[in-house]
Amino acid sequence: MNHQYDQLRADGPILMQRRGQGSVAYVVGYQAAKQILGDHERFVKDVRNTVPPAQRSPAEPANDMFSLLYNNMLGTDRPDHTRLRALVSRAFTSRHIQALAPRIQAIADQLIAAFATQAEIDLIDAFAFPLPIIVICELLGVPVEDRASFRRWSHAFIGIADQAYAYGQSLTEFVQYISRMIAERRANPRNDLISSLVHAEEQGDRLSEQELFSMIALLIVAGHETTVNLIGNGMAALLQHPDQAALLQREPALIDAAIEEFLRYAGPVEMATMRYAAEDVQIEGIMIRCGTPVVVVLAAANRDPAAFADAAALDITRDARKHVGFGYGVHYCLGAPLARLEAAIAFNTLLARLPGLQLAVPANQLQYNEGTIVRGLIRLPVRWQAPATR
Repeated sequence: MNHQYDQLRADGPILMQRRGQGSVAYVVGYQAAKQILGDHERFVKDVRNTVPPAQRSPAEPANDMFSLLYNNMLGTDRPDHTRLRALVSRAFTSRHIQALAPRIQAIADQLIAAFATQAEIDLIDAFAFPLPIIVICELLGVPVEDRASFRRWSHAFIGIADQAYAYGQSLTEFVQYISRMIAERRANPRNDLISSLVHAEEQGDRLSEQELFSMIALLIVAGHETTVNLIGNGMAALLQHPDQAALLQREPALIDAAIEEFLRYAGPVEMATMRYAAEDVQIEGIMIRCGTPVVVVLAAANRDPAAFADAAALDITRDARKHVGFGYGVHYCLGAPLARLEAAIAFNTLLARLPGLQLAVPANQLQYNEGTIVRGLIRLPVRWQAPATR
């Protein structure tokens, strides 16, 4: 995939492709990507904001399950985006996230203990998936017995659901489940994120019923799927570079720099969600007309050799902090501190407790899901050379 992006980038930082009666702008260069991501006035999320206010059609009421779940703050502009983000950001402050570290470490240790005596595992199924789903479910206040359902629903929302399980059925079950949780938290608030969101609405912050549903759905996907794939993609990359794996094992203090490099080199989000030009904009010699859909290809921007020296190489000692793996600007990933913390604990714990960790299949046999937004491995078979420590 990244080789294809290198070829595309050779044709320019922005590629205009015909689609139907118009064009779509695909942004593959780093500087152009950062400029567009950071310009929330001229590149908007809500297509209605590409026309003057007097000409805008009113928002359609959310009277179907799809709208109920997907009309979230990722698709809103100021001032709605500011209001929605403020409501949930209280739960994602650095202080609050750092306080979770002991619990995340305990979860990582418990998961490894469950497979420590096995010779080979699928690291996605045994570790990368359950770690963040447990964390986000505990934050939201989801009971232990319901976590498996949340995992299935989360899969369905990003289009990698089990083919035997109907997408519509997942949405129906999720909406019914969340309806019950909301009603219960209204009557009996708890110390969890759903209670906070429910009662923020009642305190006059104008979080509508639709916004409540879509916010919870977004937190499940953003708080789970991306971290799964940060761990999976990063570990796959690391194990294909044994020198880098050995270096991180010897020097675990490099973990923060390593996480930034994993986000740059093999980030979990392939493309940013759609933006639209709100006026005619010229960037690097390319004219993007008002109303044009704009897709920022984060994975391509992060491999741009104009921004990162030796961009095709994995180097956990480089300063990769300027990557756009979590986006940039007002839509920068709200859950980035939590994802970084979970990944840091995951990598250092796996490397410390599974000596000689390596791929159990040739790298060319690793298969990725076919989604266009989130990119992650279907399976990651691994083995280790010595008995795991307890």
